[in-house]
Amino acid sequence: MGALAELTPITATLFALWLLTMISLPIVRRVWGVAGEPAAISLGVVLQSLLVSALLVGHWGVLRGLATAAGVVLLAWLVEFSGSQTGYPFGGYVYTERLRPQLAHVPVAVPLAWLMMLPPSWAVAEAVLGTSSGPAFVLLAAAAFTAWDLFLDPQMVTWGFWRWEQRGGYFGVPLSNYLGWFVVAALMTAVLQPPTMPVYALLVIYGVTWILQTIAQVVFWNLRGPGMIGALAMGAAVAVAVIRLTA
Repeated sequence: MGALAELTPITATLFALWLLTMISLPIVRRVWGVAGEPAAISLGVVLQSLLVSALLVGHWGVLRGLATAAGVVLLAWLVEFSGSQTGYPFGGYVYTERLRPQLAHVPVAVPLAWLMMLPPSWAVAEAVLGTSSGPAFVLLAAAAFTAWDLFLDPQMVTWGFWRWEQRGGYFGVPLSNYLGWFVVAALMTAVLQPPTMPVYALLVIYGVTWILQTIAQVVFWNLRGPGMIGALAMGAAVAVAVIRLTA
């Protein structure tokens, strides 16, 4: 009921469109093959980032909501540009031409992906701690966000959206990538200082992402290793958050 109370007709419509897009991804891949992957992934990212932004605007007001969304996207683009050009802070990698459009060789969908999952990770931390401030909140939010990348990076590398200069120990992904994600997510959270959030709705987004990623990787994409590890990591975050909210 809490999540429903935080929805408006606009956010409910965006949620339905996002969910439909993500559920239809295996069908798109079956019908159009790998050629349909970039467009379907990009559409899902855009819809989810719009949904998250609309929830923030509805809860915080237009100025704070849009400023925070823009801040996430700008900081994420700067970090991804640095990463793809210098190897810092994630390790050496390059984006391929599969995801377009691109801004200075960084796909536009990539900083939007930070926007679509960082606020839901903030909601996980707030649900667990009962606050959206303090060092514990920053660290827990960063951990919840990094847990999602246990799914994401192996899938995107397998699909050829980016490639690492040297294969790493986590299904080909360097462990430095995850340290980089954690540190950057923590710094972005500390800089942006999000106030109290629409926790229930954002937690539903985090939970649905966890379920869809688990099913997709284990059942459809033949990525059972990262699928199971990502399921455990994100699932633990969801479980603790739900227990704390219902206690």
